Amino acid sequence: MTRNGQRLLLLIDDEPARRRLVSALAARAGWRTLFVADTAAAGAVLDTPEGAELDAVLVDPRESGEGGAVAAVAALRAARAGLPVLVLATDNDVPLAVEAMRAGAADFLVKPLSAERLAAALAGAVADTAAGELRPLAEKIPALLSFAEIVGTAPEFRTALAVAARAARGRVPVLIEGERGVGKALVAEAVHAASTRAGKPLVTVRCAGLAPNLAESELFGHEEGAFPGAFERKPGRFADADGGTVFLDDVDALPPDVQAKLARALADSQVRAMGAGRARAVDVRVIAASDVALADEVEAGRFREDLFFRLNAVTVTIPPLRQRAGDVPALTRHLLGRIAQQPGLRPLGITDDAVQLLAGYHWPGNVRQLQDALFRAAVLCDGDGLTRGDFPRIAAAARSSGAGNRTPARAEAGGVSLYGPDGHLRALDDIEADVIRLAIGHYRGRMTEVARRLRIGRSTLYRKLGELGIHDAA
Repeated sequence: MTRNGQRLLLLIDDEPARRRLVSALAARAGWRTLFVADTAAAGAVLDTPEGAELDAVLVDPRESGEGGAVAAVAALRAARAGLPVLVLATDNDVPLAVEAMRAGAADFLVKPLSAERLAAALAGAVADTAAGELRPLAEKIPALLSFAEIVGTAPEFRTALAVAARAARGRVPVLIEGERGVGKALVAEAVHAASTRAGKPLVTVRCAGLAPNLAESELFGHEEGAFPGAFERKPGRFADADGGTVFLDDVDALPPDVQAKLARALADSQVRAMGAGRARAVDVRVIAASDVALADEVEAGRFREDLFFRLNAVTVTIPPLRQRAGDVPALTRHLLGRIAQQPGLRPLGITDDAVQLLAGYHWPGNVRQLQDALFRAAVLCDGDGLTRGDFPRIAAAARSSGAGNRTPARAEAGGVSLYGPDGHLRALDDIEADVIRLAIGHYRGRMTEVARRLRIGRSTLYRKLGELGIHDAA
């Protein structure tokens, strides 16, 4: 960190426009940027007093010199092992990211670069350079799934999905709440895919990444000359999504004046571009997501009440992964299967001991953190399967918390907890109710198949549903 308190980033890139862009985006995150044209010049900078203060390096493969990004990462890591190196990829070039990470890169970003992703990558790189597999990745692996493909049998999770699936068939706005990383975007994509608008665009707006003075233009558009720098007319994201769905991720991050305009747009089904003489009618369904409870934000005066009531016609609350630890084994194997489909990677197994370790971890970053940990482990794995040794930081955390002595595999049976928080066996009726919920979730609500697999008649199954008070099994 430099003496004025700013973090210092070194960009290996000789293209002036990209230098200006990265410098501006990094400055918004509190970083100052140095520039060099290639890896050889970067090595020279490392030997200077200013180079000694570097906090991270960002490598553009096309400008890094002979050997590209992989050679650049290896050279920089050899020169200074503890310096985080980030790599820019083009067109979601996962093979490049895989090779760069095997060479020691801390993270990868896909062009076009956004302020939100760059800030996340830089923050993750310096937050804890020893965090290894627990550090979040800036880029996520594409994972468009339907409701039938979303993995999880915990009762609270299946209830949330049932609410979302019912809402998908309607036209009203949907509000999805839950901690960061639980899969809110995944549920939003599934809602759109299951709706009558599935053939129309799904336009995602990451509200937390919008500059406050540009949020209105981003959502509703602007006319030429509407403000300094508006050199041409630009349609907003609502116009782009006409007939389809707008997904407002981190909707609580919108500035108050934009919240007011959004509430009016939802009420009138019209949007007015900045500088426009009249409003334009749009047919758009809104799905919003927030990491915080919007009702609490309204109570605290940080979110408009009228907008809250327009957004939460249906509210879906996704539970954190730590509250459904029984889903971790199935989720782990499912994510490994999806990771294996990425170019440059291959199918990998995982030992029961490693699964037990992952099931015992508390996952503060939720499903996203689990996926990132598995992706890093898969990238670096030389064998045919992942073992406990491929997750050293998680194993260390388990040892320090005493979790390493627990036996989740014995306490969990495919998502059904056999033991209560007090360590004693749960009541048989409670276990039986969870088994039935698990079976209904596993067989996607096909009750004939559920009854057949449980070896009971359909009438017996429905009688048990009533006796056990299972009303949210869908």
